[in-house]
Amino acid sequence: MIQYEKTPEQIGGGQIGIVTLDNPKLSTNVINDEFLDALENVVKEAWADSSVKGLIIRSAKNDFLAGGDLDALLKITRIGDVQKITRKLHAVFLALENSGPEKMNRPVVAAITGSALGGGLELALACHRRLCLKNEKIQIGLPEVTLGLLPGGGGTQRLPRLIGIQPAVEMMTTGQKVAPEKALKMGIVHELFDSAEQMMAAAKKWIGEVSAAKDKDGKPVPVQQPWADKKYKIPGGGVQSPGAYQVFAASNAMVAEKTYNNYPAPKAILSCVYEGLQVPFESALQIEAGYFAQLVVHPVAKNMIRTLFFGMNEANKLAARPKGISPMPTKKVGILGAGMMGSGIAYVAAKAGIPVVLKDVSTAAAEKGKSYSTKICDGLIEKRRLAPEQKEKLLGLIKATDEARAVADCDLIIETVIEDRKIKAQVTKESEAVCASDAIVASNTSTLPITGLAEASKRPENFIGIHFFSPVDKMPLVEIIVGKKTGDVAIAKALDFVRAIKKTPIVVNDGRGFYTSRVFMTYVQEGIALLKEGVQPALIENAGRMAGMPVGPLAVADEVSLDLMYHILKQTVDDLGPKGVDQNSLQVSKLFVEELKRLGRKSGGGFYEYPPGGKKFLWPKLKEFFAPAKTQPAVQEVGQRLLAVQAFEAKKCLDEGILRSKTDGDVGSILGWGFPAYTGGALSYIDFVGEREFANQSARFKK
Repeated sequence: MIQYEKTPEQIGGGQIGIVTLDNPKLSTNVINDEFLDALENVVKEAWADSSVKGLIIRSAKNDFLAGGDLDALLKITRIGDVQKITRKLHAVFLALENSGPEKMNRPVVAAITGSALGGGLELALACHRRLCLKNEKIQIGLPEVTLGLLPGGGGTQRLPRLIGIQPAVEMMTTGQKVAPEKALKMGIVHELFDSAEQMMAAAKKWIGEVSAAKDKDGKPVPVQQPWADKKYKIPGGGVQSPGAYQVFAASNAMVAEKTYNNYPAPKAILSCVYEGLQVPFESALQIEAGYFAQLVVHPVAKNMIRTLFFGMNEANKLAARPKGISPMPTKKVGILGAGMMGSGIAYVAAKAGIPVVLKDVSTAAAEKGKSYSTKICDGLIEKRRLAPEQKEKLLGLIKATDEARAVADCDLIIETVIEDRKIKAQVTKESEAVCASDAIVASNTSTLPITGLAEASKRPENFIGIHFFSPVDKMPLVEIIVGKKTGDVAIAKALDFVRAIKKTPIVVNDGRGFYTSRVFMTYVQEGIALLKEGVQPALIENAGRMAGMPVGPLAVADEVSLDLMYHILKQTVDDLGPKGVDQNSLQVSKLFVEELKRLGRKSGGGFYEYPPGGKKFLWPKLKEFFAPAKTQPAVQEVGQRLLAVQAFEAKKCLDEGILRSKTDGDVGSILGWGFPAYTGGALSYIDFVGEREFANQSARFKK
């Protein structure tokens, strides 16, 4: 768990203790009871040894310390149990930074060779000096808020005392992670080094100098945290300073605006900082412990930890990958269609180092698609996040062409053409005519059943759906759709490709709309149904956002484009008949496309107006086509209705076998279309509100 040894050489008239974090049971170090016991014993042993002049804490893992054991936290249901653990954590960290109960003059250095997040950074903050490798892959931060928690190891108190209230609050309420260079500028770490050897040498030298330092009277100079000095002032001013007042006022407003108070953690962080910085340090830790305990047992944290940590980890570890199939790296990918989706896929593949053939009907169209990658690279270069030579290397991996035979040596082919079954069949046949017999062909369709599209393939066992979300370079989810004849090799190939481009995959079975499109469209359809019922459009949109959705359903319809929605609905009518579609959506989209010629954002107008260079606003003439009812529903009820309809459809997908697991349903809903994370996902929403209440909601909203 933790290794402890003393340096053989004498430094500062004694030896330096080397504390190496190394949990043999896990791939990374985490804070749990076992870890705290081990660290407490090591610290006691070191401080009881008069020959030890200081400590260096380092890690044998790739990361420094990942933070708290979320599995253990997920199981805790009582506030008292959380507080017991937190008190122990605080006591160990205090013993470390105070050099024992007698506050001896023995410095502690954190030697950070890998990411220090959450409790990892909190341990480092309890040290007197923080050294770090100069490695852009290292991340430093307190991202607990992204899982519904706050830093519970003293982070809410040490960080603002160290770097100031404003940057600390911003970092903790957003979950911001920074690279070593930024951490140095912010004052979180003291020095950066090119190698671990240089860092260890510097740590030993500093401990030797500090431990031997004497004042003008020949007395040892006390080593302590800056804020332990009674004359210390918080950078930028304390809680009662005018600047801090503005920070808290603005932060509270921003939190309310962004979260609609659906997430308790950001407000708890602000309270910890505000209250804690006005009392002695150890009292401040008690305040932090109280708020932390409340969050740990709160349903929101449970939901977010379960889905955003464990659920995503399960998906990213390819839990759905068929067993017994060796890794199948993609050697070259062919992308058919250089529109927005195809161009985005080309970029993320090339970014991962995979050669790409980007084909369209003309070389000019293909080159235009390739220019999307150029634009992204130029933006990154401007932000100094990409070197010019890296841009050239990435662009060199993308070949733009109009020749069908150019994909002959591709082992994975992804078609991204329009949602037209005949056109998709044509490009599938063209590709299979030239590519190897073991090549995998995938469709990026968002609605058309894969089993039907596979009928155009000579090898349906090698045909699969790989559904990306737009914009591809930013959206983290990929939905893999398994047709009735899709084989395990195709599934394994698709999953390996998705992980290679650093996306999170879910695997679902075939069906119209699959999972994500099918459920997401119910949000849009319910918004349209509400509009037809006479609910004010502004109420619909605000209720959607206040319930936790990224944007309102009418805005979504405009972004998707009303003509595309109309095209999909008509295709569904052709396939399944009138009963197979939502009639409200069909009628309204027909009105907007055929009569009003308002196709959505791309045409400058749909449910919203999009003035050039201005902010969008709801089309004032909506009331002429959808007369507002005299009595309007409560905003909370509209919000519940917009979430419940999605949860109900997600449950149907699970019951019908479209979804293979509840976890995939929850992860897919949050990452795919922004279902509120505080609920845990579209399926966990049912548990969040309670099965009985959900049944009552469903019955009420059906009327």
